[in-house]
Amino acid sequence: MPNTILFDDPKIRIQLLPFTYTRPVAGIRCGIHTLAEKWADRCHSTVSFQTEAYLATKYPEHISDDNLFINGALCPDDHLTGIVKGLPHGNALVSDKGEILAARTHSAWKASEGTKGLSVVEYTEPFTMIRNVWDIFGQNGAQIKTDYERIASVRKSAGITDPFTHCYKQEHIFVEEGAVIKASILNAENGPIYIGKNALIQEGSMIQGPFAIGENGVLAQGTKIRPNTTVGPSSKVGGEVSNCVVLGYSNKGHDGYLGNSVLGEWCNLGANTNNSNLKNDHTNVKLHSYASNALDDTGLLFCGLMMGDYSKAGISTMFNTGTVVGVSVNVFGAGFQAKHVPSFSWGGAAEGYCGYRFEKAVAVAKDTVSRRGIVFGQTEEDIMRAVFENTQNQRSQ
Repeated sequence: MPNTILFDDPKIRIQLLPFTYTRPVAGIRCGIHTLAEKWADRCHSTVSFQTEAYLATKYPEHISDDNLFINGALCPDDHLTGIVKGLPHGNALVSDKGEILAARTHSAWKASEGTKGLSVVEYTEPFTMIRNVWDIFGQNGAQIKTDYERIASVRKSAGITDPFTHCYKQEHIFVEEGAVIKASILNAENGPIYIGKNALIQEGSMIQGPFAIGENGVLAQGTKIRPNTTVGPSSKVGGEVSNCVVLGYSNKGHDGYLGNSVLGEWCNLGANTNNSNLKNDHTNVKLHSYASNALDDTGLLFCGLMMGDYSKAGISTMFNTGTVVGVSVNVFGAGFQAKHVPSFSWGGAAEGYCGYRFEKAVAVAKDTVSRRGIVFGQTEEDIMRAVFENTQNQRSQ
């Protein structure tokens, strides 16, 4: 197999901020797995990344004499994977919109170079690409189904032994070893349900598929999960959640509604935090764009909260339809919060916002991460510093 490198499309990376401030595009989770995990599985190999320079220490790029570069925003399917893996050297696979899907070379290549020096092969079949932040939750249900089918085709579910748990379409429920499910209702009639290794589904939880919860994830007592939702590894979720993606290591452990939203890693939503996902006049939701620095039309009626890594919300925080919260934000207080809260901000709509001191933000992030037994080292601090510096102009506007 060729050496597999997942590259950030420069245009798409900006459209996927704030999540791509702290990870490559392929580090985003959609479905059960991250895009990187999907390609590693399909290519039967480890993958490396072509991403921003400040992320390269944590996500390095490895070059060999046979390199297969794959667009990190691309979701693999059987047909596309076969075409990509069979791409001849010196060729680029390009969509009918001019997007580079893959390239194969004997040497280094940069996405910014485009197809210069490469022969172009056009790909005209349908495919799934995560181009915008709202695609993460928009494509999530379909990606859960795709990921689930690959898992269920090669492995057997550990099954459900709890006599007080009721299942609809149990044959579409996959349970990994060590998972515990107590007195809950799991309905897989409209889509599969995946329960990760050592996950805990506490008493009274009600789940509608498609749904996935990762390794060591927890659903609190009485949680209501509506379709097309993913709870990433080591995350705790409670209350009512609909068509959301929690990337991992985040908490929404109490009552409150979260809909059509994406939470990054190491986030925390205080008790009774709620978001709106539908405007009262039923017009399209507009969302802050990091590319245009303006509100862009999503074309969607339903769109909620996009929250970057390390951000937190105090109890009873209210987020308006189509709100974007950056990296390492501490937001709290009465009233609906601003539609865009820049990275490293502290405060709320009623009290006003000010800059979050970098040293304090790092101290909180270190404490948050260490509570899970994970090391927050110099590499992570350097990434946070780069994001802090790169977003300085947003806080001064």
